[in-house]
Amino acid sequence: MDDIVKQAMAKWPNVPHCYGWLALDARGNWRMRDEAAQQADSAGDKLNNATLVGFINRNYAHDDAGRWYFQNGPQRVYVNLEATPYVARTDPAQGLVLQTGAPLASIERLYLTEVGVAIVQAGEIVAQVDDRDVAQLFEALELNGQAPGDEALLRWLDDGAGALILRWRGQAVPVERIERDTLPERFGFVRTPAPPAQE
Repeated sequence: MDDIVKQAMAKWPNVPHCYGWLALDARGNWRMRDEAAQQADSAGDKLNNATLVGFINRNYAHDDAGRWYFQNGPQRVYVNLEATPYVARTDPAQGLVLQTGAPLASIERLYLTEVGVAIVQAGEIVAQVDDRDVAQLFEALELNGQAPGDEALLRWLDDGAGALILRWRGQAVPVERIERDTLPERFGFVRTPAPPAQE
C-alpha cells in the first residue's frame, strides 16, 4: 500500500466506504461505473490512465468478509468482480501475470468450469485466466497421459472421467472441475459487495 494512502487513512479514519462505482472485468480491466452505468447494470468505462491503474493495483486488498476494495486515500472503494479477485494473463517470461502486474511463478491447481473457463490457484490467490489466453493453457493439458482433443476435453468437462493435468513450467498441475456459481463460496470472495446493515 502506498505511504500516502496510509497517511490519509490515519488522518481521516472514518470516511464512508463506497460501493458499486468500481469493477474488475473478466479480462482484468478496471472499470468506472458512474450512476448511469449502475442504473443500467452495465460494465462501465474502462480505465486507461496508466498512473491511475497503477495506483489502484498497488492499493488493492480485501477485508475479512472477502470483499475486495481499492484503498483510495482514506476511503475504501469496494470492487464488483465479474469473475474472481484476480485475472491472469500468460507471459512468455513469467508464465502467468496478474492484472496487478504481479507474476505467478507457479500454480497449485487449475479449475475448469462447466463451460471451460479456466481458474488458477496459487496459495490464497485465485485468478480467472483471460479468455484470450486460455488456448495456451489448453495446449499443455494431458488426459490420461495424452493430449486431449476438443471432444475428449468436452467429455471430461461433462463427466470428469480420467486424470487431467496441466504441464506448466516443469510442473504437473492437477485439474479439477468446478461450477462457476460455487467459486465465491469455495474461495471466500464476494462478487458484488454491499454495505453491512450497520454502515
